Amino acid sequence: MNPVPDDDLTIIRVDQFFPHPPAKVWRALTDPELLVQWQMQGSEFFRLEVGHQYALTSVPRPNTNFSGTVDVRVLAFEPERMLSVRWADRDPANSAEWTITWTLEQEGRGTRLFLVHEGFDPDDPAQMMARQIMDGGWRSHVLRSLGQALDRA
Repeated sequence: MNPVPDDDLTIIRVDQFFPHPPAKVWRALTDPELLVQWQMQGSEFFRLEVGHQYALTSVPRPNTNFSGTVDVRVLAFEPERMLSVRWADRDPANSAEWTITWTLEQEGRGTRLFLVHEGFDPDDPAQMMARQIMDGGWRSHVLRSLGQALDRA
């Protein structure tokens, strides 16, 4: 991974240790039945295939110009190591487009999962609000939900 300064407002970087092997964490990132347990609605349409497109839905957030629907495209993957997707708001008036990359590294008997969410515009107040909300959401909600799904799987 390329080192990125912690003060880079174009990126969110999060890492989390899970006491599960990389194969199990990978399955939670790519199995539609497990995705629906921890990701936004619509994950059941996910298919691990470069170019595959699907949609995720959540609560609209007018203060960030988020319509509530994200069009997702699979950009790249390396089984049990990396998954990269492009998120774009479905509303054409919102130019926000992000790349989310998950990287898995074995750590002892578990897995260190790295998330890089990039593409924020530091000159756009709505995107900076979105960045703040998403940064907190990744840390406090999404990764916790992923951990719970892993514990149940």
